[in-house]
Amino acid sequence: MVRSSERQRTAHDHARCVQRAVATAERVCAAKAVNLTPLRRRVLEIVWRQHEPIGAYEILAELGKDREKAAPPTVYRALEFLQEAGLVHRLDTLNAFMGCDRPEDEHPGQFLVCSQCRRVAEIEDSVLNRALHERARSLGFRLETSAVEIKAICTQCAKAA
Repeated sequence: MVRSSERQRTAHDHARCVQRAVATAERVCAAKAVNLTPLRRRVLEIVWRQHEPIGAYEILAELGKDREKAAPPTVYRALEFLQEAGLVHRLDTLNAFMGCDRPEDEHPGQFLVCSQCRRVAEIEDSVLNRALHERARSLGFRLETSAVEIKAICTQCAKAA
């Protein structure tokens, strides 16, 4: 499976994706018996709005349009909840967050990140995941999370070079 932030460059109904993500989040949270508060829901909507990575301070700025006193700890707590629920992925390379297409299926995040334009493609490769777990085990490690971020150059940036 490949999911890319390429969608923002084409005609696309983001509102429908946001609605689907929120409906999925409600089901996931109900199944896990955790509370998707209005603030957490709004942060999730902001993360999903354009299918590209977004930083916490960008989220804070958007929340500031809706709420009078949104503070950084508020955003970080909401993002932490959304990560733990499997609803968003954190991209350490970009210090940003991206909505998860399949929060019902716990899975490791594997991402290609364009070092020039920040485009991100999520891949799901069970062979790669299995190899990482086996190699870690052979070296005496147990993976806590197996998020993999690989710096790359996307085809659009390669063509421009």
